[in-house]
Amino acid sequence: MSVLLLRLAGPLQSWGSAARFARRSTENAPTKSGVLGLLAAALGRSREEDLSDLAALRFGVRIDQPGSRLRDFHTAHHSDSGRAMPLSERFYLADAVFLAGVEGDADLLHRLYEALLAPHFLPYLGRRSCPPSRPVTIGRPQNTALEQALRETEWQASAWYVRQTRARRSDATAATATPTLDILIDSPPSEVPDFSVRDIPLSFDPKHRQYGLRGVRTHQTQTPAAPRPSATPHPNPSPHDPTHGLPPAGRTTARPKPSSTPPPESGLPRIH
Repeated sequence: MSVLLLRLAGPLQSWGSAARFARRSTENAPTKSGVLGLLAAALGRSREEDLSDLAALRFGVRIDQPGSRLRDFHTAHHSDSGRAMPLSERFYLADAVFLAGVEGDADLLHRLYEALLAPHFLPYLGRRSCPPSRPVTIGRPQNTALEQALRETEWQASAWYVRQTRARRSDATAATATPTLDILIDSPPSEVPDFSVRDIPLSFDPKHRQYGLRGVRTHQTQTPAAPRPSATPHPNPSPHDPTHGLPPAGRTTARPKPSSTPPPESGLPRIH
């Protein structure tokens, strides 16, 4: 078995497992369905395609920087009728960083790694409004156990968070001087899980989404060493930039000549 590790870092993330109707909550860590959705999008799979190969992967996540919970209040009006749309509350994790991993067949993980370097669809962290701020890939798939990789991989937290944590550690007593990181990992079938969540994606089809129960075991590990900042750029940076084709903010682009007939209304709700 091989393991592919992912760095999930961004200004905002939202990983809902039971979000419905007007209240869209988030879990404290990435969900398996959310991460597999990111991987399926990188492969270019449609929402109607089979997910059995991805769902069979063993999943785990380490909370490197828990972030803070943010509540956003949404209002909207229909662009045609002006009718008010239902009010909604949406919750996010701000300034969070996670180390996620999937374990399974080496060939499949290699295809996933290559797809993440040049994703078919832009990756996002739970919701389309949550793009990653750092590369998702950490390295090629490695031949190791998932739990071992989550325990030993370098601390992925932001530099400011590492400095802040080390400052608190220097003032702490010996009993609390070494912080620990939480690990959430798929429970083996032979073990009793610590808790269960409906988080195994069976279908992403918008007409009939389906999710199965997933058993989760919780562990803790001592904080690994953080990577030292480098004064020189990486010798082999990834050439892929998923936003390369988009114009920079503030730059005006040539507008098409006005048509004699106005374009039809889209019918989409106007967001305020």
